[in-house]
Amino acid sequence: MTPSIRPADPARPGFVGEVEGIDIGRGITPAEAAAIEAGMDRYAVLVFRGQDIDDAQQLAFTRHFGPLETASGDIARPDQRRLGMEVNDISNLDREGRVLARDDRRRLFALGNMLWHSDSSFKPTPAKYSLLSARVIPGSGGNTEFADMRAAWDALDAETMALVRDLVCEHTQIHSRGTLGFTDFTEEERARWAPVPQRLVRRHPVTGRLSLFLSAHAGAIQGWPRPEALMLLRDLNEHATQRQFVHAHVWRPHDLVMWDNRVTMHRARRYPAEQMRDLHRTTVEDSAPTLQQAA
Repeated sequence: MTPSIRPADPARPGFVGEVEGIDIGRGITPAEAAAIEAGMDRYAVLVFRGQDIDDAQQLAFTRHFGPLETASGDIARPDQRRLGMEVNDISNLDREGRVLARDDRRRLFALGNMLWHSDSSFKPTPAKYSLLSARVIPGSGGNTEFADMRAAWDALDAETMALVRDLVCEHTQIHSRGTLGFTDFTEEERARWAPVPQRLVRRHPVTGRLSLFLSAHAGAIQGWPRPEALMLLRDLNEHATQRQFVHAHVWRPHDLVMWDNRVTMHRARRYPAEQMRDLHRTTVEDSAPTLQQAA
């Protein structure tokens, strides 16, 4: 069966699509996977409602779209992890399923997910697709917002386009967490998350559309004084996250949302700290570092 995709928001008909006719739990065919990938090229964010799946089913679905990325971006020690290394634990829970204390180091680090970012832009090869499955959602709050970086690029004036077109930024989680006052890093973590270069403007390999590649992890521009670089990045982030570019996804139990990190930013929103929020993310690695991709 060919899936059908309709715009989730008539105000932004080319950004977020809702998919019908797909049962992730039973598995999909190559033709269905191709239709979904074509939908991703068009919309950049796809919503699959009513997908009551486990991690094995989510992983099987994710593998249709490329090689998996390992969940190496958090600070949980191996003995603290709830999930395997192929699944990112986007929750506020410890290994025993208890809500983390408000001052737990793991929770404070994870607050960085509430900053606008692109997944794994702090890695030499960043993420292509992210797939987030809602297992338990809080009673209020906890939405995920998405910003369309293609539309943000299109809305720039010609002078700014020319200014940023060939710039290279440096991304690291040390910077993004530092903006929240989190500086409690070990020497091993500082070495693991040393800054990596990423293009500031990217071209989509299928559609050819240009987009800004921004993230809270970007803390420098090569060849620029740091204060000037941070000022430009702040201006670009403010531009790219104007309401006309943003869609808020209100989670329902068993939603799966899939997005293209190459052309979007996203952020989680606040929710009551004492309530459980358990989402599992699988991630498809991009084809190469951004500097090795066509500009």
